[in-house]
Amino acid sequence: MAKTAYMRVKGSQQFRQRLLLATLSATPLIIEDIRPDDASPGIRPHERSLLELLELISDNCVVEISVTGTKVKYKPGVIMGGRNLVHDCGLSRSIGYFLEPLIVLGLFGKKPLSITLKGITNDLKDQSVDTFQSTTLPLFERFGIPLKKRVRKDSDENPSKGLVKTHARNDRNDKPSKELVKTRVKKDSDNNSSEGLEIKIIKRGCSPGGGGLVFLKVPMIKESLSAVTWIEEGMVKRIRGITFSTCVSPEFEKTMIYAARGIFNRLLPDVHIFTDHRSGVEAGKSPGFGISLYAETTSGCFISTDAAVSYAKEEMEDLEDNKKKGLLPPEEIGEQAASMLLGEIEEGGVVDSTHQGLLFLLCALCPQDVSKVRVGKLSPYAIETLRNIRDFLGVKFDIRPDPLTETVVLKCIGCGLKNLSRKIS
Repeated sequence: MAKTAYMRVKGSQQFRQRLLLATLSATPLIIEDIRPDDASPGIRPHERSLLELLELISDNCVVEISVTGTKVKYKPGVIMGGRNLVHDCGLSRSIGYFLEPLIVLGLFGKKPLSITLKGITNDLKDQSVDTFQSTTLPLFERFGIPLKKRVRKDSDENPSKGLVKTHARNDRNDKPSKELVKTRVKKDSDNNSSEGLEIKIIKRGCSPGGGGLVFLKVPMIKESLSAVTWIEEGMVKRIRGITFSTCVSPEFEKTMIYAARGIFNRLLPDVHIFTDHRSGVEAGKSPGFGISLYAETTSGCFISTDAAVSYAKEEMEDLEDNKKKGLLPPEEIGEQAASMLLGEIEEGGVVDSTHQGLLFLLCALCPQDVSKVRVGKLSPYAIETLRNIRDFLGVKFDIRPDPLTETVVLKCIGCGLKNLSRKIS
C-alpha cells in the first residue's frame, strides 16, 4: 500500500482556509506548531468545531489531533452534502466563520446540502449572517450559482435580481400567460440545480450566550463555476441595510438608523434601512444590537459593512458602566457603520475588503479560462489567500496596480475544478 504524502504547514494562521483548500484539492495536510507557546496551547474550540463540521459533510474524512492539540493531521474525504443536517458552532466564533467554507464545499458535494447551524449570528469578529444574505450570496451568483427565488414584496427591490412576480398581466398587447411565467421560472431554477443558494435567520443570537439558529441550503453544481470579467465598479445608486436588536429596547434600532441616515442623506436620497427586533425565544440568550449596511452600484457590485454590540445579561443593569468599559452606544454604532461603508466605497473595487479572499478563491476554482477582477487595496487576509491558492491549487495571479483609480487588477487562469463527486442519475 502506497504511503500517503502529506503537505506540511506550521502555525495557526489561515487554519480555516488551509482546511478548505486541502479539501477542495484532495490534499492530505499536517498542521504543526499550533500556538505552542501560548498559555493555552493547541487548537481553539471553533477550530475543533470546524473539523467536526468537515467530518459531518464528508465521507472517509480522517482527522487526528495530538494530545496537546498543537498538531492536526487531516486527510480529506468525499464531500457528500446531505439534507436536514445540524451542527453546533459553539460560542467562541460566530456562524459567519463557518458559512464561507461550508458554502464553497457544498457546491462540490455529491448531493445538495441543507443544514441548520446553532450559535452566534452577530459579533465583532466575523461577518454577520445579514452580510452573507445581502452581499456574499450575490457574489456567488456572479459565478453562475443560482439563488433561491423570492416573491417580490418591496417596490424598491430590483426584479432583475432573481425575484419572481406572482402574477401575469392581462393586457393583450403585453400579456405573458401564467403558463409562460411558470415555464420561465422553471428554466431559471433548472440552470445548475433544482434549488438555489439560500440563508435564513430563524433565531438571532449575540455573544457571549449565542442561541442563534441559521438555516443554509446549498445546491450542487453540475460541472464547474463560470469564469468572470468583473472590473466595472459603477456608481453607488442605492444604500440598503438592516438593524437588529435582541432583548433590548427597539428604540436602539431607531437611534442607529437615524445616525446612519444623517451621514448618507447628504450624499444620496435612495437610502432604506429596515429593522429586525427579536424577543423571547427568537432573541437568543444574550442582549445585543447592531446594523448591517450595503451599497449597490450601477454595475451590480455590492459593498458591505456591519457593526454590533453585545452585553452579558448582568451588564445590562447599568448602561453607563458599559460606556466606561468601551461599549459603544447605538448612535455611535450607526455612525461607525456608515463611516466604514463610505471608507470601503472610497477604496474602490468590485467587492469590499472582507470579500477579497473569497473573490480570489472563486476565480481560482473557475474553468481553465481567464478571470479578471478589480479590487481596492489588498487586505492582509487577501494576500495570504493568494499564497494559499498558489500552494494548494497551483494558480498564480497576475497583479497590476492601476494608478489612475488607485485600485488593483488581478487576472488568473482557473484550475478547472469540477464536481466529480456529484451523484450521477
